[in-house]
Amino acid sequence: MKFYFSLFFIFFKIGLFTLGGGYAMLPLIEAEIVGKLRWIDKKEFLDLTALAQSAPGILAVNMAIFVGYKLRSLPGALASTLGAVLPSFLIILLIAVFLRDFRHNPAVESIFMGIRPAVVALIAVPVFTLARAAGVTWKTAWVPVLCALAVWLGGLSPMYIVLLAGVGGWLLFREKAK
Repeated sequence: MKFYFSLFFIFFKIGLFTLGGGYAMLPLIEAEIVGKLRWIDKKEFLDLTALAQSAPGILAVNMAIFVGYKLRSLPGALASTLGAVLPSFLIILLIAVFLRDFRHNPAVESIFMGIRPAVVALIAVPVFTLARAAGVTWKTAWVPVLCALAVWLGGLSPMYIVLLAGVGGWLLFREKAK
């Protein structure tokens, strides 16, 4: 029971103090689960992150589900998921009940204008961490850059990028798998 409370509290704490969504949460989840507690290794974390990104739904919730399930099956997934979603639910409930009138307050708008660049930085950190863990080098960096440009500028669905990357990986590395 103590382990489930720890799992819940880790994701609750991360969900409570992270702005910017799932990508901003990734370095915090990694620091706790991989670095501090060593419940899973870095390669498993990278695999779970790729799986969470590929699955439909919210990245932070998917990560909570997959990490919790990896550690303690269904009860672990429930504990970590509840911990991840409860802070957002409570904050949105408080905003809906108490802060409706502050929406156009200049001080509140200024605070959020200041937070935006920090959120961009928090999202950039996992990009570089995942690239390093995935083995992306200066010679191979063109692949993720090209994929990002295809989605951003070309409007290509990320689903097609994932499918093409899977087929490309199979074609390039099928001999190594044998």
